[in-house]
Amino acid sequence: MRRNKSLSKSNGTDRLFDWFIYIYLILISIVTLYPFLNVLAISFNESIDTVRGGIHIWPRSFTLDNYVEIFKYDNLITGFINSTTRTIIGTILGVISSAMVAYTLSRADFQGRKLFSTIIVLTMYFSGGLIPGYMLIRDLGLINSYMVYILPGLVNAFNIIIVRSFIDGIPYALQESAKIDGANDFMIFWKIIMPLCKPVLATIALFVAVMHWNSWFDTYLYNSMNENLTTLQYELMKILQNTSVGSTDPNAMKGMTADQLKTFVSPESIKMAISVVTIVPILVVYPFVQKYFVQGMTLGAVKS
Repeated sequence: MRRNKSLSKSNGTDRLFDWFIYIYLILISIVTLYPFLNVLAISFNESIDTVRGGIHIWPRSFTLDNYVEIFKYDNLITGFINSTTRTIIGTILGVISSAMVAYTLSRADFQGRKLFSTIIVLTMYFSGGLIPGYMLIRDLGLINSYMVYILPGLVNAFNIIIVRSFIDGIPYALQESAKIDGANDFMIFWKIIMPLCKPVLATIALFVAVMHWNSWFDTYLYNSMNENLTTLQYELMKILQNTSVGSTDPNAMKGMTADQLKTFVSPESIKMAISVVTIVPILVVYPFVQKYFVQGMTLGAVKS
């Protein structure tokens, strides 16, 4: 009897704990999703109605005018093409370059392994600054050049450390057996290391892709005078800064005519629509690399 009572009490405690976990996770989900749903709702809501406020997770007056207004701006298509191509090219080359450096640093027979690893880590804490960086880009002839989007971010110290830690967890006997079979270093890297590093490579690929997709400051510094080299984020930033079609104060709308009210687009609506345009491509890509992302961040982090 006592044993049955203790089991019943234990089961009741477990169920209570499970309910607590469920409620906690539901609250976390609501807190996490609400900001995005609110942005989405405002972006699809009429600007005049948005100024009134009170929009939460569902648009009160649905419209696509906010997105239509964004795509009226010049150079947006050119910026989208440039951002897409730089993201694809920069991600592929960045992942391969970081993996090659990480493989070299992981080799036990590399004499300068510790020295170069220390130098690479130091670059994560210290940099030359904005002005020396600009002077370097200028002296390399990369101003008003598409390659300024690719070359400066080709190798990232943080990504190298992550990949090197992952490679250190791969048994070195695989490389030794491949050497016995006559494989050279490049074949070992391409045929053995790269396939085994898919999780961590997908992880840093997501990092690099997000960096390229969200980047606009390099366009502002180096290519702002060339409209053919503009990027989507830079164009959206200009739209956000130049939007002065109305005030978020409802009283400011009282003096508007009927025609002005029809074309009224609030800065808040533009801001939310821009946020959605920026986020959606990353949301589309992330589910395909999620399993590799989680595995890549955990494997290699703990060594036996």
